[in-house]
Amino acid sequence: MEKEKYYITTPIYYPSANFHIGHCYTTIIADAIARYKRLKGYDVFFQTGTDEHGQKIEKKAEDAGVSPIEYVNPIIDNAKDLWKSLNISYDYFIRTTDEKHVKAVQKIFEQLLKAGDIYLGSYQGNYCVSCEAYFPKSQLGEGDTCPDCGKPTKLISEECYFLNLKKYQKRLLEFIENHPDFIQPSTRRNEVISFIKGGLEDLCVSRTSFNWGISVPSNPKHVIYVWIDALSNYLTALGFMQEDDSLYQKYWVNNDHIYQIVGKDILRFHAIYWPIMLMALNVPINYKLYVHGWILNRDGKMSKSKGNIVYPMDIVNN
Repeated sequence: MEKEKYYITTPIYYPSANFHIGHCYTTIIADAIARYKRLKGYDVFFQTGTDEHGQKIEKKAEDAGVSPIEYVNPIIDNAKDLWKSLNISYDYFIRTTDEKHVKAVQKIFEQLLKAGDIYLGSYQGNYCVSCEAYFPKSQLGEGDTCPDCGKPTKLISEECYFLNLKKYQKRLLEFIENHPDFIQPSTRRNEVISFIKGGLEDLCVSRTSFNWGISVPSNPKHVIYVWIDALSNYLTALGFMQEDDSLYQKYWVNNDHIYQIVGKDILRFHAIYWPIMLMALNVPINYKLYVHGWILNRDGKMSKSKGNIVYPMDIVNN
């Protein structure tokens, strides 16, 4: 008899030079679940990794006088050393610069484009470089600040491709309402439902103002938007759109136990954009989304500007 299978994932992390304990929170939760399931005798595949493309990395590499890949490589090595120090028992570490991921993402993009779920248009609106996200005016804070990180946004205008969220709005809402355990806890589920009912805007999924990213094969001046790139990792790590997709068949298609552990700040991406991508790709939505809060100091969320960050190795070494 085949063992019960579990696919446990964390989001892939932006390669920050110094990971703080907030970065470790999700990974430690996922690791505890993976260890418990292994102790129970289950077949477990636990994945984490790094999200390495985007305008921020390109700018930091330029400032440092190196190429983007030269800039991120030592940071990724440090991240792996950190997970080793914390005894994180992942089975696979994916990088969005991995060749197999890059090629699979290009195939995913072209398939969605051919099906009409991605279309070419133009965008003018506010963009947060820190969060790699676009926001309509209705969501911006005072002074056109980002609703997530509070930093100023930039008004940009450029040709880009869009993911057709409106096409799937009703279907996604019905799916969430018919699967009450899809998003947990219920407070986060209610938040997503409210957001969808407020109306979805099609999502800009490419950029032309920088080069560090995965190019669109049929239109190479466009770089694939970081969230299409990053979210696809949950499938590409398993061989999706690749010659050997046996892990994808085993741990995604034929598996009822897929746990995606995320922080509340990236809820929208994993509860709205990601399932719509899966619907458009005709991939089953087999995962459960578990959303946790933040580790807070007395003066709120940790941030460099507040100077209240706690680094994991300071705790390990003490």
